[in-house]
Amino acid sequence: MFGAIGTAGRRCSTTRRIIVRQSIAPRLTERLVQAYTQVPIGDPLDAGTLMGPLVNGLAVEEMFDAIARAQAQGGQVLCGGGRRADLGPQFVEPTIIRMPAQTEIVKRETFAPILYLLEYGTLDEALQIHNDVPQGLSSAIFTDSLRQAEQFLSARGSDCGLANVNIGTSGAEIGGAFGGEKETGGGRESGSDAWKAYLRRQTNTVNWSKELPLAQGLQFGA
Repeated sequence: MFGAIGTAGRRCSTTRRIIVRQSIAPRLTERLVQAYTQVPIGDPLDAGTLMGPLVNGLAVEEMFDAIARAQAQGGQVLCGGGRRADLGPQFVEPTIIRMPAQTEIVKRETFAPILYLLEYGTLDEALQIHNDVPQGLSSAIFTDSLRQAEQFLSARGSDCGLANVNIGTSGAEIGGAFGGEKETGGGRESGSDAWKAYLRRQTNTVNWSKELPLAQGLQFGA
């Protein structure tokens, strides 16, 4: 929940989708909706606040445009979806939308507290849904199966730059390099790659023989 509504959903590693196994979808959905109805919304400087306002009026418009598009594409708003005018013009309700499939709006990165719920039957199906988006920054799997966790972390699994197991998508561990793939970009920064930014890298090749070999061992015939 924090991954989806922390910083009002306006974070590059915000949780946008929960791809949930069909057998536990009703129970998980019920618990999420119950939690969402108790989210403290207000001044982000107050210690008791969990979600503050959106950044400006345009962000509010984009959020409600996304909700309308999701409904037009078969989505069902399970909770939220409204404004909190009593708090100010840029305060909104965190929203959960159940989607019948991964439609165009689900694939769009809307910087707002909207969480889409999608169901799957097999892990391969979940991974296909997971990777079928233009972005590739942060991802996570929750499982007690070592085999499923290893598949998620392998080349057959998540295609994101950050892939977590039993930890949410929001933020990144300080010791790891941060960056993504696909439209998110292909670079990395901080973490284990940070030291490279402070160095002038130089490639050195030393020939210790008394001959003068060509690069890569090339040889020319007579």
